Amino acid sequence: MNTAEHITHADHAHAHGDACGHVAFPHGDHTDYAHDGHVHRMHEVHVDECVTGGHTVHHNHDHQHGDTCGHLAVRHGDHTDYVHDGHRHAAHEGHWDDH
Repeated sequence: MNTAEHITHADHAHAHGDACGHVAFPHGDHTDYAHDGHVHRMHEVHVDECVTGGHTVHHNHDHQHGDTCGHLAVRHGDHTDYVHDGHRHAAHEGHWDDH
């Protein structure tokens, strides 16, 4: 998995946490929060968009994510990510990417 880029979400007064009301899920070494079609992570005293740099194919992933797969589905921009084993999968040109 690529290291998350540091893209500050400007003008975000909301503080994500245990009782913030947004879907929280583990992502590598931190917690992500689904918020208005994008994914946030707390970073020091501000909020970052949680995106990864580059294109990272998740090799040997036979499982097909979808409405009934049992994994948490999170809207992320123009697609849906599926939370699986501490990372997010997104469909991409016939395979799954790590997000």
